[in-house]
Amino acid sequence: MAHVPPDSVSGTPLPPPLNLLQDLLGALRPPAWAVDELQNRLVLLLNHVLQQEPAATERLKRQAGKAIQLHWGDFHLMLAPTRAGLLERCDPASATPELRVTLTQTSPIDIAQRVLAGDKPGVDIQGDVQLAAEIAWLVDNVRWDVEEDLSRIVGDAPAHALVGFARRAAEAVKAFAERMPRPPARSAKVDR
Repeated sequence: MAHVPPDSVSGTPLPPPLNLLQDLLGALRPPAWAVDELQNRLVLLLNHVLQQEPAATERLKRQAGKAIQLHWGDFHLMLAPTRAGLLERCDPASATPELRVTLTQTSPIDIAQRVLAGDKPGVDIQGDVQLAAEIAWLVDNVRWDVEEDLSRIVGDAPAHALVGFARRAAEAVKAFAERMPRPPARSAKVDR
């Protein structure tokens, strides 16, 4: 029988289709230029969201120049707040991180399951306590208003309909994931 790795959330093995998907996602390695471009786009998105919340930029202004190192599996990103209260990428070779944030779950499927269940993914935070408190405040209080941004492109009514559809689809996926049967836990057999 094939070995099925346990799900880090519940400790039970993942069903074969999810196990295969997890293995496939783990084997894919995008080229360096694609990772670099994705990181740039991520910083642009984060700054867009931060600009919509004046309290967030004020909090980040107080932490200007303090490097934050983010880790998730093979993904590493070094950011620092600017004097404008936004984020910029830092060169890992020249900046010493004052805060290290590591997602403890390496599987994208595990993270998606936790998020769909309404939980936050597990993180390990080390470093500057004040900077960590500011980042925690941002995570708890700043939200991207997707509907507002969409309405600027397609108008209010279509944006409302699209976001409503996406919300219902996410709820359906969440309900499906909750109903998905889990294989029974294997009992330990002792050979004598």
